[in-house]
Amino acid sequence: MAIVVNKPIPEFEANATGGIKVSNTSHLGQTLVLYFYPKDNTPGCTTEAMQFRDKYKDFVKAGATVFGVSRDNMKSHDDFKAKLELPFELIADTEEKMCHMFGVVKNKIMYGKKVKGIERSTFLIGADGILKHEWRGLKVPGHVDEVLKAVKALKKAA
Repeated sequence: MAIVVNKPIPEFEANATGGIKVSNTSHLGQTLVLYFYPKDNTPGCTTEAMQFRDKYKDFVKAGATVFGVSRDNMKSHDDFKAKLELPFELIADTEEKMCHMFGVVKNKIMYGKKVKGIERSTFLIGADGILKHEWRGLKVPGHVDEVLKAVKALKKAA
């Protein structure tokens, strides 16, 4: 089932660092930011994670919970989180269930070869479980500020 803006997100359940289970209903009542990224410890993903880290207090103040999502396993996530001192949890979507549900698995060309990879994307889910905004195929510079602005606008509208 595809996700659609202004519709409830479909059922899912996933494991995150810190022993947390995340599902479509686990965070009802709070705004949820799910950002999908290709891989732990790669330059763009490290930069993006650090930008979410540096603005994390602003997200919390605006009433949002942030989760990073990639296909890496829990050990990779734990190491990445510790190395960058990330204050938010990372979801290990090793079976690509969430990646497929959110439609972020894309064919890419890397070093001249076709590979299946994660398209950098962010989803903003309202406290009511409704998808409010999506950013797909995005570039890292300025993105976190854009998401924060949308979170603040959502809080103001509530």
